[in-house]
Amino acid sequence: MRAKVHIYPKPGVLDPQAKAVGNALAGLGFDGIGELRQGKLFELELEASDAASARARVEDMCERLLANTVIENYRVEIEE
Repeated sequence: MRAKVHIYPKPGVLDPQAKAVGNALAGLGFDGIGELRQGKLFELELEASDAASARARVEDMCERLLANTVIENYRVEIEE
């Protein structure tokens, strides 16, 4: 199975990289852009008997290593 993990800052957490990208886009003439958040994407291939067990394993990985759950949220997608 394949898993995708999207990690992004929680609302209210400063995101200086996204701020810099937003300013650069405005400087290039791209106006009308609201809030911009920058995140990370992990793609994993893993062996699992079903999607539920794969999701549980990946969520454990997120809680223990991939995401800093104090300041980041994550979303897991499982592809069979």
